[in-house]
Amino acid sequence: MRQDIKVIAFDADDTLWVNETYFREAEDAFTDLLSQYETKNKIAQELFKTEIKNLPIYGYGVKGFVLSLLECALVLSNYQLPPETFGKIIAIGKGMLEKPIQLLDGVEEVLKSLQGKYKLIVATKGDLLDQERKLEKSNLSHYFHHIEVMSDKKEKEYLKLVKHLDIIPAQLLMIGNSLKSDVLPLLEIGANAIHIPFHTTWMHEEVFLAEGQNLDFKTLRNIKELIALF
Repeated sequence: MRQDIKVIAFDADDTLWVNETYFREAEDAFTDLLSQYETKNKIAQELFKTEIKNLPIYGYGVKGFVLSLLECALVLSNYQLPPETFGKIIAIGKGMLEKPIQLLDGVEEVLKSLQGKYKLIVATKGDLLDQERKLEKSNLSHYFHHIEVMSDKKEKEYLKLVKHLDIIPAQLLMIGNSLKSDVLPLLEIGANAIHIPFHTTWMHEEVFLAEGQNLDFKTLRNIKELIALF
């Protein structure tokens, strides 16, 4: 790692706490609910198409996801969706928002070890209210100097973050589970990145590196390996 790192940014969902697992559980419940209209595989495909179409409108997060569930259900049912099914889809979304925060193993131990040595921040994307709620319920807020909830995680958003922090890109290290969002954009702007894969990844976040492609980032098996690294 470069020796001039001043700020370490952590992704939140599936880096600090469990998130994608709940989306997959909700998707399974949704496909079960709509199984009278289509096969589960077809329902999942149509839902993904609907989500991607709606991303520029709703952004990331549970609320946009639920709106996509409702739209997809209406289309698949030829706009004959029974009111009780409509209510069950709303209940799926509320259940997601009420999920307890399950910290990944070693998260607080790592934050304690780095606090005071570096400026620690959260750089995540999603719904502002939901991310603030999760951070509060996690009891991790006191470790972080700054919380940045981004509409997306591309080069321009990270450059804005670097400017706000009053540092140069080489002084920023991003840690996250997504190559697409937490690693590749950082390398493009000259910052540093560490990839810590989560066992489940949303299809939209999947990228596949070309064989022999040599990019300057580290991959760790779990977040606890950061302690030895630093």
